[in-house]
Amino acid sequence: MSEQEQAYYQNLIDAGCTEQTANQMIALLQSGKKGQMFKLLSEYRSELLSNLHADQRRLDCLDFFLYQIRKN
Repeated sequence: MSEQEQAYYQNLIDAGCTEQTANQMIALLQSGKKGQMFKLLSEYRSELLSNLHADQRRLDCLDFFLYQIRKN
């Protein structure tokens, strides 16, 4: 694996990808299948964003509950 590919791999791991997924993305990159790689990474990004929004809703509910308790 080249130095650049190692950096990409580490970035994928830091982004929360499993080792298997990171290896799959590097293999797609090496074989010139960037379109497929972008599609899969975009799907993963959407999943992360959905999780973030769900966590934000939970935080909002908790904040409202704390506000109500302090108010009373």
